[in-house]
Amino acid sequence: MPAPAQIATIKRGRKFDQVLEGARTVFLRDGFEGASVDDIAAEAGVSKATLYSYFPDKRILFLEVAKQESRRQADEAEVLVKLTAPPDCVLPEAARRIIAFTVSDLGLAVFRLCVAESDRFPDLGREFYASGPALVRDRLATYLNGAVARGELVIDDVYLAADQFAALCKAGIQLAVSFGVQRHYTEAERERVAKGAVEMFLARYGAKARAPA
Repeated sequence: MPAPAQIATIKRGRKFDQVLEGARTVFLRDGFEGASVDDIAAEAGVSKATLYSYFPDKRILFLEVAKQESRRQADEAEVLVKLTAPPDCVLPEAARRIIAFTVSDLGLAVFRLCVAESDRFPDLGREFYASGPALVRDRLATYLNGAVARGELVIDDVYLAADQFAALCKAGIQLAVSFGVQRHYTEAERERVAKGAVEMFLARYGAKARAPA
């Protein structure tokens, strides 16, 4: 069996950010499959030759856009973890953000792409995970550590707890979205999942829940 292909090294230049911004606009509007290189080049105001000089493959360009969006979410999450508000205030907002990305067109497309190309391009998923989900996980774990230190939570393994919280936020949603069972969720439906995730998490790790009767 041939060795898995490696994704090409991205070359940066004067119009790199311009290409990325154009690609972001087109990908968010048309999705991965519907986005054409011609449309991306036109939106970015560059030639196809310039676009290809930075990104020789549409998948690589899409991954870079997804990574930047994930970093933005991780940066927003960092604001949350710096808070000293109690978990029942901070975790609902964290849940809403995780759910919002899970049901977004970009979140769905990058999940499908990374799964579909995992054999041929294993670095694709690794790079996306490291630049987005892993950062969110680390920053959530930082908040959980602080809550433990304040006596608000009782957790032995904050990284496992962070993973569990993220999984609870996707319960009943990620598979339904990925399989096309349900593409759109109302605010009330999202809030129901977020509320359930926080309640179950606090029932397991909340200091009050763990206190002896």
